[in-house]
Amino acid sequence: MFTPNQLSFHRLTAGLVLAALISAHSAYAASANTVDIRVSGGNSFQQRNDVQTPNTEMGTRFSLADTVGKGPVIAKRIQLKWQFKERHGLRVLLAPLSYTESIEFEQPVLFAGESFLANEPLDATYKFNSWRIGYYYSLIQKEKFSLDVGGTLKVRDAEISLKQGNNTSDKEDLGFVPLLYVAGKYSLSERWSIGADLDGLAGGPGRAIDLGLTLDYALGNSWALGFDLRVLDGGADVEEVYNFALFNSASVALNFAF
Repeated sequence: MFTPNQLSFHRLTAGLVLAALISAHSAYAASANTVDIRVSGGNSFQQRNDVQTPNTEMGTRFSLADTVGKGPVIAKRIQLKWQFKERHGLRVLLAPLSYTESIEFEQPVLFAGESFLANEPLDATYKFNSWRIGYYYSLIQKEKFSLDVGGTLKVRDAEISLKQGNNTSDKEDLGFVPLLYVAGKYSLSERWSIGADLDGLAGGPGRAIDLGLTLDYALGNSWALGFDLRVLDGGADVEEVYNFALFNSASVALNFAF
């Protein structure tokens, strides 16, 4: 069940996505420019996932990457981009990421106000869903090369929870994060192209980095089959929580433009 705050948050998120879709559709209808949809799916491997809640002597720091293992975890993404004017565009990205695994700690753990026993099975859930809305400007538009720059508003929907018998504790984190956006694409030939994109910002108590590399093969004028490599790195070091995670993923993508 969602709490009233969670319901309000999800309604706000849905409203933002809907507003972006309506704005993009209206702009596209008026200018008849391009719409680009990319859907990808594959495996993601966690290289690091250190957790402590709270980030004081009342919390125990532990590694989900060491206890759960590297994975793989299913990675899914869908991105929609609308260039509604000659150089102006909007984008929406949906990128869920979560898992639940049975683990055992080698020592007792204090987490979010509860104590968990060592050498006893428990369920660990990690969720880091990312919903994003952004604006970009096409700085370079050449026959073989393009470069977009802009900004992104990321909705962070995160949760870490532990459950051992009737003992359950969780830490949720729902909030907004502004990010810088850069994306480039280069045509190697009539059918082959490579690209890179970055949503990221670092400084203060944390960072958020989403870096991707793509290789696409055009199946026709509108369709392309792609292969994506991606690095997700980020976290926060504040009194309430310490969590830094690093995921590497490899995915197959299908791109449609019209």
